[in-house]
Amino acid sequence: QRALNNRGKRGFRFRLLCVNQLETEKSPAFWNDRAQETLKEALNTQVLNKNTAKNLILFLGDGMGVPTVTAARILKGQLNGQSGEEYQLEMDKFPFVSLSKTYNTDAQVPDSAGTATAYLCGVKANEGTVGVSAAAVRSQCNTTKGNEVTSILKWAKDAGKSVGIVTTTRINHATPSAAYAHSVDRDWYSDNEMPSEALQAGCKDIARQLFENIPNIDVIMGGGRKYMFPKNMSDVDYPGVAKYNGVRNDGRNLVQEWIDRMKDQGGHYVWNKQQLLSLNPKKTNYLLGLFGPVDLPYDLERNADSDPSLTQMVEVAIRVLQNNPNGFYLLVEGGRIDHGHHEGKAKQALYEAVEMDRAIGRAGFLTTTHDTLTVVTADHSHVFTFGGYTRRGNTIFGLAPMVSDVDQKPFTSILYGNGPGYKLVGGARENVSTVDFAENNYKAQSAVPLTSETHGGEDVAVFSKGPLAHLLHGVREQNFIPHVMAYAACIGQNRKHCVSGGTAALRPVFSSMAAVLTVTLLLC
Repeated sequence: QRALNNRGKRGFRFRLLCVNQLETEKSPAFWNDRAQETLKEALNTQVLNKNTAKNLILFLGDGMGVPTVTAARILKGQLNGQSGEEYQLEMDKFPFVSLSKTYNTDAQVPDSAGTATAYLCGVKANEGTVGVSAAAVRSQCNTTKGNEVTSILKWAKDAGKSVGIVTTTRINHATPSAAYAHSVDRDWYSDNEMPSEALQAGCKDIARQLFENIPNIDVIMGGGRKYMFPKNMSDVDYPGVAKYNGVRNDGRNLVQEWIDRMKDQGGHYVWNKQQLLSLNPKKTNYLLGLFGPVDLPYDLERNADSDPSLTQMVEVAIRVLQNNPNGFYLLVEGGRIDHGHHEGKAKQALYEAVEMDRAIGRAGFLTTTHDTLTVVTADHSHVFTFGGYTRRGNTIFGLAPMVSDVDQKPFTSILYGNGPGYKLVGGARENVSTVDFAENNYKAQSAVPLTSETHGGEDVAVFSKGPLAHLLHGVREQNFIPHVMAYAACIGQNRKHCVSGGTAALRPVFSSMAAVLTVTLLLC
């Protein structure tokens, strides 16, 4: 009863806030004043930041299409006691926004492997492949050699920067693996998942490549423990659960190998929140954190005592990487946004997006736009939507204010084009008023039945702030992103515009021509 009373009080306060907000919005002065303030902000962005980017941070919301961004904004606003629609996400505050075309070279609607190769390695690729060009054929090991492409993480490491990867999925999943691996099959997590002919032909599993391709990645955090340990070796956190045992057939213990290699170099291995937060970042040179046997739990299901949040991982990562005076590159993936959508669990997906936005805010607090270029984007979208003429302040997980004029049944605002939420009861669409559609794992209704909901093919947003962030504008190919980031930091192939080997201010590529034209005009 006390819980119901407290919920009622919170609901009353929420409604009161909404009423006050709506009353304020009735005045034209409110909108005019707000627009004038926004205009001032827009005019300030005309003073472009042309500094060298000492640090680079890429936040990748896996499956975070524009509808997901909008719904997450409403959710985060409502969690903060507001109506939600007027709220600003941390990514919303970035001054520059563009669109990215996500298709793979062989797919109109892409997967996360081919897209990761684009926004990390700078070249578009086939679906299902990571760190290889489109000349490589999925699952054909003999097409790997000669078609490898390197990532911006390697470009940064080669330039003397520290580098890190933080994800809520397994560390050898599609998105993070494109930063270090060259694999014609994204599912070759360990040698256990590889066909014998691929192993005999010399192809390496992705977990092995994590530790061998780019030695000494400074920060690695995510899940995927079981792919690092010998077959049947018990997991440290789930000793009695067979499905979480090690799976490697080669008998290697990749974690122990890393510990042995790094023990005299200031390296630390951690596998729970307490260990992570007890570290002294100033005395940590290398960090390997594997917090789950497979993917990390959804944020709504996370054990706050033992499982670190994405925000906590990002903070520790940045503090460790900041030890390097040359700067750093950090890839952060909110990977389980995608998983929530695939399962039709919109609530899980949106809470994952909100948590990633918190991590974006924390990263902004720990860095400065003077020398840090931060980019937020998605690899692809999903067939997720919300609509139904819902009223202002309607809970994002609520019902539309009408019933269907075809079957006379209510429906939730959130729906999927396809997925596991398709359900018939007595040959007709399920009446959602008879189920708890606000439950964390409720599967929103879909138009077409599928075991797993699919990706969407529309463009995704790219938010950017910091040095040369304005170069990310317009509608661009997805593989453009790492080229801009590398250019801003004077790493990779574009360094002619840099002064003193890339450590001083940027000099526009057209400056010499401009100088010639100026002299010519003066002479005339």
